[in-house]
Amino acid sequence: MQIPELLQNPPRLFSVMPFWFWNDTLDEAEIVRQIQDFETHGVFGFVIHPRVGLPRELGWMSDKLLDFYQIAINEAQRRGMAVILYDEGMYPSGSSSGQVVAANPNFQCRCLAKQELADGEEPHLGPDEDLVAIVPRQNGSRLAISDRKADSFIRGLHYIDEGPVFDGPPTEDEPPAGDILNPAAVAEFIRLVYDKFAARFAPYFGHTIIAVFTDEPSLLGRSREIDVVPGTTGILTEVNRILGYDLTPHLPALWYDDEPDAQRIRDDYEHALNVRLEETYYAQLSRWCEKHRLALTGHPAQGNAIGPLRFFQIPGQDLVWRWVLPDTPTALEGPESTQGKCSSSAMLHLGRRRNANECCGAYGHELTWDEMVWLAHWCFIRGVNLLYPHAFYYSVRGPRRDERPPDVGPNAAWWPRYRLYADACRRLSWLNTDSRHICHLAILGKPYRLPWRAAKVCFRRQRDFNYLEDRHLWEDARVDESGIYIGDMHYRALIIEDEPDARANPALEILAQAGRVIHYNEQMAGADLIAQIDRLVPPGIRVLPAVPGLRVRHVIKEAEHYFMLFNETKAAVEMSIELPVAGGAMRYDPWANEVAAIPVDNRLKLAGHEFQIIVAPEIG
Repeated sequence: MQIPELLQNPPRLFSVMPFWFWNDTLDEAEIVRQIQDFETHGVFGFVIHPRVGLPRELGWMSDKLLDFYQIAINEAQRRGMAVILYDEGMYPSGSSSGQVVAANPNFQCRCLAKQELADGEEPHLGPDEDLVAIVPRQNGSRLAISDRKADSFIRGLHYIDEGPVFDGPPTEDEPPAGDILNPAAVAEFIRLVYDKFAARFAPYFGHTIIAVFTDEPSLLGRSREIDVVPGTTGILTEVNRILGYDLTPHLPALWYDDEPDAQRIRDDYEHALNVRLEETYYAQLSRWCEKHRLALTGHPAQGNAIGPLRFFQIPGQDLVWRWVLPDTPTALEGPESTQGKCSSSAMLHLGRRRNANECCGAYGHELTWDEMVWLAHWCFIRGVNLLYPHAFYYSVRGPRRDERPPDVGPNAAWWPRYRLYADACRRLSWLNTDSRHICHLAILGKPYRLPWRAAKVCFRRQRDFNYLEDRHLWEDARVDESGIYIGDMHYRALIIEDEPDARANPALEILAQAGRVIHYNEQMAGADLIAQIDRLVPPGIRVLPAVPGLRVRHVIKEAEHYFMLFNETKAAVEMSIELPVAGGAMRYDPWANEVAAIPVDNRLKLAGHEFQIIVAPEIG
């Protein structure tokens, strides 16, 4: 059989799109030179990310800075490359490098603070501090809760004391954080950034400029205080509306562990804040992007937050800070281990075309080529189809080299062979786009909490799955005795690991009566979970002997069936593999771009961390 030409050489649209740190004095010729260098190495798009180290004359959203944007955008258009605009002067997003607060001091990030009151004592309030409530504590004392401005900031674009000789990290500007729970403050953020982008670059929207990137909006920015909780003026009214009960009597539980049901109250408050953030922040940005023919992309602050991804036209997550590493438990355990499936599941269930991962950021100078490749494979086998490598540095002069290492592009030791990586990533991105995922197993998750224990068992037994956010069960999924239908997916079995939201109960009752619900807990043996899954969803790929390190993904694209195989461990593996194919399958190496026959006995070998694809013309 012939391997499709588009798999071997996909369109530029499927390129990696690195963060391009603009972190020093900019020069037109150097911008053009670097873009040409990107293209030569197989990189056909980039995210313009102004970064700390810019000179002060290139202030955030200044005409001088946007003039350099114009140069880069024009050059990208001339070369048929794509551009994504980053929406903040550093991060987290939502403050326009302090301009939101400068426009209106009342838009400064706010919080709830507490004062313990002695008998007969009245609360002491500052000039911009409002009393929310005085609430008795479980121990009989009283607690005054107030709403006030928070002492918080975001990272700035400029060094304060950079000297001619680098002798340690200089201090940075710390612009005040905006109140992203205040819809008026977010509207000001949009006016200062998004509208200004449109005024300058609207003719490029929808083709050369494809998206705007918003980065981990944080309710407290980077707080200098440790004893406050996120809030905004009037937040209790919104929290009570969302929760359906009055949280006021329970406010002490936000600070004190000895209050009744303290953890439940904190979880409820966090949930309500996240829902309010969806209303005030994500929804406004999403509507603006849709109106302007752009995709909202980026990621929330939590790696296991699937709820806000419904507002992204390109939902994404953030594989940084060495949270996930090869051959360690982090690949399968903990909240961050869920993020690959988080964004790809959201894409499938929300009808999006792409989903993304910002990968390799702050992995340190010790990051190796093999680790970088492994991280890409870790994403692709979980359904990610767009990578934002973090980052390509415009400059590594002085402290810039160590600001958030590594440079994974032009200043990396592996840059001469980067084309190999870029081409392989483009092929795998193409394969995971516009394809039908063959998967009939879902794991139920909450908007801001995805479970990983059952997922670990499934990964190790080659039982592919997607995460289903619980809201779909009462909002837009169709549920009957045959399972769950959402998007193009039909799930015949649903694993429940955590207590579900009560609003999901009617749908879950239908599934339970049909025997399609599997309850999992840590005491259940992995073999028992797999036996229950097999009863409802027979395995599509059978492997002998057991290979716990093997990950699999099956998709159909343009009448071809593709079985992706990734040895996630460093030890080589050998196994017999049985696929539901009628013959004629071939083995494709996306790195070497080579095709080979599958042995007659279906026995395969995968080197450590190797990624291979089996292509078959039909299902038997």
